[in-house]
Amino acid sequence: MAEAGSLPTGFGELEVLAVGVVLLVEALAGLSLNGLTIFSFCKSPELRTPSHLLVLSLALADSGVSLNALAAATASLLRRWPYGSGGCQAHGCQGFAAALASICGSAAVAWGRYHHYCTRSRLAWRTAASLVLFVWLSSAFWAALPLLGWGHYDYEPLGTCCSLGYARGSRNFTSFLFVMALFNFLLPLFITFTSYRLMEQKLGRTRTPQVDAQPLSYSSRAKSHAFSKLLERVERMNLISGTSSSPRRELYPRPLLNFRRVFPCHSFTFVTWIIFSK
Repeated sequence: MAEAGSLPTGFGELEVLAVGVVLLVEALAGLSLNGLTIFSFCKSPELRTPSHLLVLSLALADSGVSLNALAAATASLLRRWPYGSGGCQAHGCQGFAAALASICGSAAVAWGRYHHYCTRSRLAWRTAASLVLFVWLSSAFWAALPLLGWGHYDYEPLGTCCSLGYARGSRNFTSFLFVMALFNFLLPLFITFTSYRLMEQKLGRTRTPQVDAQPLSYSSRAKSHAFSKLLERVERMNLISGTSSSPRRELYPRPLLNFRRVFPCHSFTFVTWIIFSK
């Protein structure tokens, strides 16, 4: 592992100071927003659900990333790494574990939403707690492997923070990087994409026909029922008035004949009058 000393070649004090300010703003913003999420979960009883437990785990992981950035911001503002070689190992391990927990936690949240919206069943506390425990244990396992010899942590090019030593192209580190990326990047990405894709298909297939077809079906039945009642009243009127092939003028009484002269559309008017007079 390279020891931290003076500023690396190609970087000035102003550039290192700018990086420190950006990391400091990022760390404070991340701690504030994720702290608000954690406080809301603890303060509001209605938010204490198994699904929100997955969100709480994600907020804790992001808070860990923000704490790692805060340590890097402090070293950048000091323009040197003040924690020694052991501190670099601890800083890299903590930051890597928090980052993996954040990635896997995002996949867990995506799966939890799929389970809620597509299976129409609530997520159990035991399932959510087991999933959170698996995410953190898996992240700690992969973050501890470089400390055990498979992969390694080293200083970043600025020399003010530590992470995986990407600069070393040894077979040991390359094998670790590929296997780690398969289980901690590609697999969570597949779970996240598949969960949201299936959820989109499920909601699109179930919502659209119900919203559009149900009012039309009700309206059609209402119109058909009203038209049937109207025809029934017309038939009853024709039977009462004795309608036949003979002219209707002789069958209607005299006052109605005068009414027909005033309103040419006598049939519709008479039917309407019969309906509203009942």
